[in-house]
Amino acid sequence: MATTDHIQAILERMPHEPGVYQHFDGDGKLLYIGKAKNLKKRVASYFTKQDHNGKTRLLVKKIRDVQWIVTASEADALLLENNMIKEHKPIYNIQLKDDKTYPFIVLKKERFPRIFPTRQVRKDGSEYFGPYSNVKGMHAVLDLCKKLYPIRTCSLALTEDNISKGKFRVCLEYHIGNCMGPCVGKQTEEAYNESIAAIRHVLRGNLGEVKSALKESMIVAASDLRFEEAERLKLKLLAVDKFQAKSTVVHPTVSDVEVYGVVSDAKSAFVNFMRIHNGAVVQGQTLEFRRRLDESDEEILSAAIPQIRDRFDVASRTVLAQVDVEVLGAECLVPQRGDKKKLLDMSLRNAQFAMRDRHAQLEQVDPDAAKDRLMETMMHDLRLKEHPVHMECFDNSNIHGTNPASACVVFRNGKPAKRDYRKFNIRTVEGPDDFASMKEAVYRRYKRLRDEGESLPQMVVIDGGKGQLSHAMEAIDELGLRGKIAFVGIAKRLEELYFPGDSVPIYLDKRSPTLRVVQQMRDEAHRFSLAHHRKRRSKAFLHSELDDIPGVGPKTRQALMTAFGDVKAISVASEKALLDVVSLKVARAVRVHFHGSDA
Repeated sequence: MATTDHIQAILERMPHEPGVYQHFDGDGKLLYIGKAKNLKKRVASYFTKQDHNGKTRLLVKKIRDVQWIVTASEADALLLENNMIKEHKPIYNIQLKDDKTYPFIVLKKERFPRIFPTRQVRKDGSEYFGPYSNVKGMHAVLDLCKKLYPIRTCSLALTEDNISKGKFRVCLEYHIGNCMGPCVGKQTEEAYNESIAAIRHVLRGNLGEVKSALKESMIVAASDLRFEEAERLKLKLLAVDKFQAKSTVVHPTVSDVEVYGVVSDAKSAFVNFMRIHNGAVVQGQTLEFRRRLDESDEEILSAAIPQIRDRFDVASRTVLAQVDVEVLGAECLVPQRGDKKKLLDMSLRNAQFAMRDRHAQLEQVDPDAAKDRLMETMMHDLRLKEHPVHMECFDNSNIHGTNPASACVVFRNGKPAKRDYRKFNIRTVEGPDDFASMKEAVYRRYKRLRDEGESLPQMVVIDGGKGQLSHAMEAIDELGLRGKIAFVGIAKRLEELYFPGDSVPIYLDKRSPTLRVVQQMRDEAHRFSLAHHRKRRSKAFLHSELDDIPGVGPKTRQALMTAFGDVKAISVASEKALLDVVSLKVARAVRVHFHGSDA
């Protein structure tokens, strides 16, 4: 089916990730919510397939905009789709619009708690785990829990008074080993609650303890020659490995919460907002804010959260964010682990995708936008006065001072310019002196550029710490170029950046595009210098003393080695013996080389 330019641009930008997509008409009305294992392929199929049914063809004709939310997995996308359909009730959704929902596992709040599946979440103090998009998987989890930790399945009122009066008798479950008989006092409440605590760990996904117990039981069974039981335990262990107890999309323990994640580039900040209602993500949106005064993430969130809360008319009592900000009428939390941290990570991930999508939009309109954005970011991060369009990086290579080599790689607009690469054979340095080698390479490179009137780079990266950087600056001072070229050194261990004269390094965000370019330059310089050093080393290793004799080329050398066997035999051979192999001129040159003019 034909697509508008706007839809085509959206399709080109969509990520190959699982998530939920939303179709809107020209008035901004939500038409349809769907989930996908691969968002790009699924949404594109609406506009490329020709065999749609009548309803789908009508839907596609009305689509004027597409939005999406990225999730961690396809199962999470299915659950988020369910929640959003129940919240927004789009006109073209049928499958999930009814009151059915995915099942939970409930841990009942009662004496000797029961565990069973349910589709209704009641606020009665019980604990709910799930939901489970795969019912078979949920029953496998229940079966695993009950086999590992036998608990009751009956609905008897096991009060202390009823048990002491002997009102109950053990049932078949007790006789076959599925229950320990708490109804008749054969299992204490303390022991029963220990089993419940272990089951709670399983349902929350804390499977380390369970796996350790299964492995130990399996080993014991195998050592006692109970191989069938060991095989059953092995299958349970494999089932535990595949089991995923929690979804990042729905958290029954997290209710009525707003989640905010922010990422930014040099000009804009992207704030993702998610609303959690009754444990489910029911709303998600990412908004772009223009940075005016180089604000920090904390300042951006402080300004953005009130605007978002007012725009979407939300007023939760709890706000989750990556930095602590003051929110009027709400408590701000910065989660470090657990369910809330997973929600915050999901929000940040969607903000990242929104920023990439915005960058892709700009690049569709202006192909140079990515380059300009990178140059602007690097100029800001590296405290430069102009865009680092021309950058160079130096690195040294040697083994215990032998065959020392240096290399200079050149980047233009953040990309390698390989035809401008230069390599250096170190001439003035004796022994393994990395500092002096760096000084010589830098001096020779920029002396030549200066003398030939070539343009100088805006930035030079030195592979090494303060020592290499200070020696490079000595070369620049001797050339009188200080202040005309910006220098920075990168130390490998912590990827710390040193500036000339600064004793304390700076640390860029590991996801920073500036750091990625500097690392790429460092790695490319290392590769190029190492290749040059290896080439020199191989050449030196294959060098023969015969190569130093005038008139002896590869063929003559081979003929001499074939006739005499080694260089020592050639050195003591008489002129007459040599004449049997080579000409008189070459024979005399060989004698002069080994014995001097007296030969």
